[in-house]
Amino acid sequence: MSVALTIALSDAEPEADGELDLSLRDDIRMLGRVLGDTLRDQEGEAIYELVEHIRRVSTRFHREEDEGARHELEAILSDLGPDQTISIVRAFSYFSHLANIAEDQNVIRRMRVAAANGTSAGPATVARALERAREAGISTADLRAFFETALASPVLTAHPTEVRRRSTLTHEMKVAELLADRARRDPTPEEQEMAAAELRRRVLALWQTNLLRRTKLTVLDEVANGLAYYDYTFLRQLPTLYAALEDRLAAMEGLNGAAPEIASFLRMGSWIGGDRDGNPFVTAEVTRETMRMQSAQAVRFYLEELDSLGGELSISTIRVSVSSDLLALVDASPDLSPHRRNEPYRLAVTAIASRLRATAFRLEIADLLGITVVPQALPYASAAELRADLDIIDASLKAHKSGVIAGGKLRALRRAVDSFGFHLAVLDSRQNSDVHERCVAELFEVAAPGTNYAALPEGTRVALLLRELTTARPLTSPFAPYCDETVGELAMLRTCARIHQIFGPEAIQTCIISKAESVSDMLELALLLKEVGLVDPAGAAAVNIVPLFETIEDLRNAAKVMEQMFRLPEYRKLVDSRGSVQEVMLGYSDSNKDGGFVTSGWELYKAEIELIEVFKRHGVRLRLFHGRGGSVGRGGGPSYDAILAQPGGAVQGQIRITEQGEIISSKYSNPAVGRGNLEILAAATLEATLLSGDAMAPRAEYLTVMEALSASAFAAYRALVYQTPRFEDYFWESTVINEIATLNIGSRPASRKKTRRIEDLRAIPWVFSWAQCRLMLPGWYGFGTAIGDWLKANPDGLKLLQEMYREWPFFRTQLSNMDMVLSKSSIAIASRYAALVEDVDLRESIFGRIRAEHQASIDALLSISQQPALLGSNPLLERSIRARFPYIDPLNHVQVGLLRKYRASDTDEKVLQGIQLTINGISAGLRNSG
Repeated sequence: MSVALTIALSDAEPEADGELDLSLRDDIRMLGRVLGDTLRDQEGEAIYELVEHIRRVSTRFHREEDEGARHELEAILSDLGPDQTISIVRAFSYFSHLANIAEDQNVIRRMRVAAANGTSAGPATVARALERAREAGISTADLRAFFETALASPVLTAHPTEVRRRSTLTHEMKVAELLADRARRDPTPEEQEMAAAELRRRVLALWQTNLLRRTKLTVLDEVANGLAYYDYTFLRQLPTLYAALEDRLAAMEGLNGAAPEIASFLRMGSWIGGDRDGNPFVTAEVTRETMRMQSAQAVRFYLEELDSLGGELSISTIRVSVSSDLLALVDASPDLSPHRRNEPYRLAVTAIASRLRATAFRLEIADLLGITVVPQALPYASAAELRADLDIIDASLKAHKSGVIAGGKLRALRRAVDSFGFHLAVLDSRQNSDVHERCVAELFEVAAPGTNYAALPEGTRVALLLRELTTARPLTSPFAPYCDETVGELAMLRTCARIHQIFGPEAIQTCIISKAESVSDMLELALLLKEVGLVDPAGAAAVNIVPLFETIEDLRNAAKVMEQMFRLPEYRKLVDSRGSVQEVMLGYSDSNKDGGFVTSGWELYKAEIELIEVFKRHGVRLRLFHGRGGSVGRGGGPSYDAILAQPGGAVQGQIRITEQGEIISSKYSNPAVGRGNLEILAAATLEATLLSGDAMAPRAEYLTVMEALSASAFAAYRALVYQTPRFEDYFWESTVINEIATLNIGSRPASRKKTRRIEDLRAIPWVFSWAQCRLMLPGWYGFGTAIGDWLKANPDGLKLLQEMYREWPFFRTQLSNMDMVLSKSSIAIASRYAALVEDVDLRESIFGRIRAEHQASIDALLSISQQPALLGSNPLLERSIRARFPYIDPLNHVQVGLLRKYRASDTDEKVLQGIQLTINGISAGLRNSG
C-alpha cells in the first residue's frame, strides 16, 4: 500500500534517541495511511492520486524555487473544479491536524521515558527547578516561603486565531487517546484490531465533520469553548501537579507519610467575557452570565467528584473509628438509608454534597446545573467553608490509619476547591482608556456644566480626579440621563461589584486600562470604581487597577507614569490596601505592530528594568502581566526561555501571562501536554525568582549595542510599514486580511475603526495575515538592516554579537524565536501572494525590499548564531517543520488561486469556503500563527 500523505522522514538524520524518532514516524505513517484510505473511500482514487501529485510538485517548488514546478502547479490548480478543490484542501488540512497529534504524543513519550529513567525531559520541569534550587543552597523552608506569596497565572483570552471547532477537537482528542493506548500497553491481536477499527472510525468522523463554523461565535460561545479546557486539563491536572510538587519537597526534607501542603500559587485567569476593549458584544449581562458559567463548571465538577468519593469511602465504623468533627458532619446528612448507618464517611460526603447543592441557589447557578429542588441544608458562604468540611474528612482519615486513602481522590478534590473556588478562574475586566475618559467627562459635565474635562491640561485633570476620588458623595446621579456608553460602563462595573458579593472578591481581582498613557488614565478608572463601591474614598480598593502599556511610546513612558502614580498619596493608599503590590501589563502585540520585532522586544526589556527601579525605590512589589500572543510577532515563543530571559528582578515570585488563540488548544487540549505546560510556568517562575538575580545583569556594552540595533531596526520597519506610500494597499491585496473577517472564529471586529489604515488594524489579524502568506514579517523585519548598519559602523563587531548570543539570555531568546519564524517562512510562496497585487510597480518595489530584508535577516542570524542553517541547533524542530512543508505548501498554492477567483467576483460559494478551509489548514500546519 502507498504511504502517501505521510511525512517523508527517510532523509532525516537519526537522533541519539532514535527509537522515539521512529515511533513518531510510525505514528505519522499510520495516521497518513488511515487518512489516505479514508480519502480513497470517500472521494475516489482520482482525488487521492491528484493529492499525491500536487504534493510532489509543491515539494519541488519549495526546495528549488523551480519555475517549471511553479507553472505546473498553477496549471493543475487552475483546472480544478470547486468540489475537487475542497477535497484537496481538506486532505492536506487534516494531515496537518493529525501530524500535530502525533507530535504531541511523541512529546509525552519523551516525558514518560525521562521519568522512567529518573531523568528530566528538559530543564523546564518542577523536579529540575527544585534540584537546581537545592544545588544553589536554597532550603526547603525557603522554598515553602516562596510558594506562600508566589503567583503564576496563565490567563486565557478569546483572541480569534483558533480556527478549529470543538467538534473536530473532540475527535482529535480521541485519536490522541488511541495513540497513547497503542504506546503504553501490549495489546492482544483482537485488541489491536479493535483499536485500528476505532481509529478508522474517528478519522472518518473527522472527514465527515464540517471543519468550519457556519455561524459567527458569540461571546458566550467563546466562554463555553474556553471552559472546555477545564474539563480536558485544568481541573484534574493542577491538583496532580501540586501533589507531585508537595511529594518532591517532602522527599527532599526526608519526611515520611503525608506531605505538608504548599499554597495554591498556580491560579487560572480569563479575559473571555470580561474583555470589552473594542468588543461591543461584551456587556454587563454577558459578564454576569460568564461568571455564572464559570461557577457552574466548578460546582458541577465538585459534585461529580463528591459522588465518586462517596463510592470510594465505604469505610465502616465496625472496622475503624472516626473523629467527633466527622460525626457532626454525619448528623447533617440527608441520607437516612439504614444500609449506610455504619458508613460515616459516605454520610459526611452526602452532607457536603447537600450543602453544595444549596450553595448553587445562593450562587444563582442552580438552573445551569439542573438542580430544581432547594435542599434543606445551609449553603456555603465561601469555598473556604467547603474546603474546611473536606479537611474534616481528611483529618479523620489520617487520624485513624487511613492516610493512604486520604491521599487519593480526596487530596485532589481539596486542592481543586482551594485552587478554583466557586469562581473557577479569576475574570479580568478590561476597557480602553479613551472610553473611561469619555465617561468621566460626561459625569463631570452633568454634575458641573462647563467643566469641559476633555479640554483640561493633565495637571488640572489629575487635581480634579483626586479631589473627587476622596469625596464621599457619589458623582453620579440616579436622576440624570447619561449616554449609552456611560450607562454601559457603569453597568459593567456594578456587575463586577455584584459578582464580588455573590462569588467573593477573588472572582474579579483586576481591572485593566488598555492604551494607558498617563496618570489621569489610571485615576479615571479609580473614580469609576469608586462610583460602584469597588474603591473607597478613604483609600481602600477591592480590585487591582492595572495599566496596559502597549505602544513603543507608552513603553518608554511606563516607568515615568508609575513614578508619578506612587508619588500621589491618594493612589499609594489604594496600592497599600492591595498588599503593596502593583500589577503592570506590558503589550507585546501592539508594540510589535507599532515598532517591529527588534524594537518591541528591546523596549519591553528596558521598560521592565526601569519599572524594577521605580518599584524598588517606592517599596512596592512589582507583578508583571505579559500580554503575549502565540506567534513571535506577538511576543510568542517558548514560555520557559522567555521568563528566564527577563531582566533580574522582573519576576518577583509573581507573573501573569496571556494564553491566546490556537496556543490554548495546542498547550491544553491534551491533559499530559497541559500538565507539562503548567509545570513549565511554575518551574520558570521559581527559577527566575530564586536563581536569577542581579548577577545576570548584562554588560553595559551589550545594552549600548542593543540600543543601536533597535534604532536601525525601528527606522527600517517604520519606513516600510508606515512611510511607504500605498503600503496598506499592498498589505490588503497580498494577504487574506479581508477573507479572515469571513471566518466565524471570534466575536471581536478585526479593526478598531472602519478604515484600511495599518494604525487602526488590530495586531492579531495583522500577524495572522502575514503568517498565512508565509512571510511572518512581524517576526523578523528590520533585523537584517540593523545588523548590517551596525557592522558597517563596527567592522570588527561580529565577535561581540556572537558573544551576546552566547552570554545574554535576552538576546539569545530573541534570535532563537526569530530563527523559528524564518524557518517557517517561504519567500517562494510569498512571491505568489505578492503577485496578487495588481499594481506591478507597487508589487515589485515593496516585495523587492521584503525579499532583500528576508535574506539579510537570515544571513545575519546565521552569522551571529554560527549555525550552518536555520534551526541548526534544534534538529528535531527543524525536521518537524521541514517535513510539514509538502502538506502546508499546497494549501498556500490553492489559497492563492482561490483568492484570484474570489476577488474576480466569482460567486460560487465554494470558492470562499475553499479559502476558509485553507486558512484553517495553514494555521494548523504552522501551529503558532496568530
